[in-house]
Amino acid sequence: MLRTLALILAGGDSPALSVLTAERTEAAVPFGGKYRIIDFPLSNCVNTGIYNVGVLTQFRSRSLNTHLGVGRPWDLDRAQGGLRTLHPSPTPEGGGWQRGTADAVRYNLDLIEDQPIDAVLMLAGDHVYKMTYKPLLDLHEERQADLTMAVRSVSPHDARRFGIVALGADGRVDRFDEKPRRAASNLASMGIYVFRKEFLINLLREHTEQDFGRHILPKIVGRCNAYAYTFQGYWADVGTVQAYYEANIALLAESPALDLYDPEWVIHTTSADRAGVEIGASARVENSLLSDGCRVFGTVTNSVLSPGVYVAPGAVVRDSVLMGDAWIGPDTVIDRCIIDESAHIAAGSVVGEGDATTPNQAAPERLNTGLTLVGTHAHIPEGTTIGRNVAIRPRTTAAAFVKGRAVPSGATV
Repeated sequence: MLRTLALILAGGDSPALSVLTAERTEAAVPFGGKYRIIDFPLSNCVNTGIYNVGVLTQFRSRSLNTHLGVGRPWDLDRAQGGLRTLHPSPTPEGGGWQRGTADAVRYNLDLIEDQPIDAVLMLAGDHVYKMTYKPLLDLHEERQADLTMAVRSVSPHDARRFGIVALGADGRVDRFDEKPRRAASNLASMGIYVFRKEFLINLLREHTEQDFGRHILPKIVGRCNAYAYTFQGYWADVGTVQAYYEANIALLAESPALDLYDPEWVIHTTSADRAGVEIGASARVENSLLSDGCRVFGTVTNSVLSPGVYVAPGAVVRDSVLMGDAWIGPDTVIDRCIIDESAHIAAGSVVGEGDATTPNQAAPERLNTGLTLVGTHAHIPEGTTIGRNVAIRPRTTAAAFVKGRAVPSGATV
């Protein structure tokens, strides 16, 4: 296999995830109970045999940096290679803040130049999938390519969300269109690229544009030795509230498309020291995923609970995603919600009730499917009723609510 440096792009802002990314980058958002989204590309790297990894950060990276540490859960705490967390910083030429994916890599060209490598494997830090990169790298080497990109088939209705690739008869990439209104094919870029080292260095010196997908790739694919590798497995872009929710709930299927229990392809993560799950004598748990440290004394159905979630007696949690250390008080009802870390829902509250057709007034394009979001460390006071398509901002205190007055569907607090 080619000598490879993997660069995981994890620095972008993600406004489409609403309050879930108000205090963290998308790569650090919890997923599937005990994991975070960045665990998937990191685990794919080490499971493939790639132990030279850089994570490019920028937007609200504190929780991501804490999660990554020195890379020990992924066996990346190494003297040679290993994990590097690459922060934006000023250069003699100026700069500092990265304005796009190409900008982020350009600021780290010195690292790439100094590496004894043949190829740079560029990965998005905000996708959920299991993939060995070896066939992609083998194809890149076999074709002596300048650029090889991973693609997959998507529905024509979803094509406008992705970079769309048109191929020639030999698998060569003839055209790349970023989020086109009318797609030339149904092959979407997965945001996974292999660049020949020298080609990438010269490319970023010659082209000063900010982003690969929007600016650079559409210009160069027809003029360089670019090929596509078609991936058939599970892959999810969880960059919207609805996509994130659906990908989590899909884990509860009888035979989920994403198998997190596969001993041949373990997803590694940083695990806190937690006690085992406690399920009380009067509790009822049905078709749900519970993580270490959860304590359930009420009813949980069709839901995903991260470590340390507490569900009090009489509480009901339905069709929801609850992140770490969320506290659900007695006789509370949580229905079709995403509750962020350390949120506190006091006794007798109802979160997710009423009209699901009224979109969120502040962000109608992001929150319109009936989900209600409660941000990290928010405190919902006792007896509060909250409608659907509601966003409760992080660290909202009980004083923000009027006692006895319901929060209507579509509101933001």
